[in-house]
Amino acid sequence: MTLIKSISGIRGTIGGQPGEGLSPIDVVRFTSAYGMWLKHKSGKSRPKVVVGRDARISGEMVKNLVVASLQGLGIDVIHLGLATTPTTELAVIHHKADGGIILTASHNPKQWNALKLLNGKGEFLNASDGETVLRIAENEAFVYADVDALGHVTEDPDFLQLHIEDVLLLDLVDVEAITKANFKVAIDCVNSVGGIVLPELLKALGVTNILELFCEPNGQFPHNPEPLPEHLTEISELIRKEKADVGFVVDPDVDRLAIINEDGTMFGEEYTLVAVADYVLSHTPGNTVSNLSSTRALRDVTQKHGGCYKASAVGEVNVVEMMKSTGAVIGGEGNGGIIYPASHYGRDALVGIALFLSHLAKKGVKCSQLRQEYPSYFMSKNKIELTAGIDVDAILEKVKVLYNNEKVTDIDGVKIDFANSWVHLRKSNTEPIIRIYSEAESSEAADSLAHNIIDVIKSMV
Repeated sequence: MTLIKSISGIRGTIGGQPGEGLSPIDVVRFTSAYGMWLKHKSGKSRPKVVVGRDARISGEMVKNLVVASLQGLGIDVIHLGLATTPTTELAVIHHKADGGIILTASHNPKQWNALKLLNGKGEFLNASDGETVLRIAENEAFVYADVDALGHVTEDPDFLQLHIEDVLLLDLVDVEAITKANFKVAIDCVNSVGGIVLPELLKALGVTNILELFCEPNGQFPHNPEPLPEHLTEISELIRKEKADVGFVVDPDVDRLAIINEDGTMFGEEYTLVAVADYVLSHTPGNTVSNLSSTRALRDVTQKHGGCYKASAVGEVNVVEMMKSTGAVIGGEGNGGIIYPASHYGRDALVGIALFLSHLAKKGVKCSQLRQEYPSYFMSKNKIELTAGIDVDAILEKVKVLYNNEKVTDIDGVKIDFANSWVHLRKSNTEPIIRIYSEAESSEAADSLAHNIIDVIKSMV
């Protein structure tokens, strides 16, 4: 059993003893800690919280515990039922709520669930607020309400439709162009909430020929739910067989978007943001942001449009913070996460699909041809396991000194930018591991760079 407590939320496997997995007691404890923090943060004795969940098997149980715990604290709850992560984020803004909780373990397998915690802006908690919640949970500093002051629950099961309507109202979403293109679109929604909302979104965008794969929201994931190429063989075959124009794959909470070309090949999860940014920047000049471990292609596209690209520390909250400080018009992460401030500051696959289809329709080219318009980089992802007790920070400092003639960034581990490649080293917060991401103009060069760095680290150890 596993329970991971971090500033971004609580994640764990269902079952086991309290403190070892995400047991009912742990759900109540951390929900109560969040509720106590929110009452203090908002200055209200009766704040309002939006709760939504993906379609995991454990979702109904966890939802009941979360809602009851909030009620017990005297907090009013707006319950969305099955809802995507970006839907829940938007609902916080729409309802002028004081916070939100999303019940999803993102791309983790079905035995996992999690509490993702939002502030009153519908954004993930920053490090300071997250640490406060963990401290309250550790001390069990909870004070529950008297019977006459218990919170009330309001059901809002229709907010998914409001989310779709919000997407349609975006200036750069061109329903007329998409309708005229007459796309045949395949989708894989891994039997979670995407199966409810993606078909409706596509119909609203004017797509009439939709090939649905794994759209029953029963939480029985038919394959590993992380949208990586090795997990997407069935939809690739479906696209080739049925001659679809494009395929879209989302994770269980629909904040990540992977795109598949008309020939069944991968558009590339790193290039979801690149393509959408190209479209946005062609109509709205400005700056972009992604994290340090994302492809250099976004920088290239941004500079082509006369904008400035910045890289943040890894983590959505860090990307959002830098987007705000630089006035970025588009940003996100290389895992297929699109953050479009014209909608809201959260990764949103619905927004990504609508903008991408608008781009593809106006270009009038095949999906694979659009991909070829962007610089091709290849990424290699590795890790090196170290003996317990080794000072990982000291090793990273030595690496930084060794490569001080190159451009080195140390806001999140150590990233070294070379002329035609880069490598990013980050330490794990839970085990003696250094994660090593590298990117170059060929897969061989990316692998070689990573292995060279691994050899350097081993020589230091």
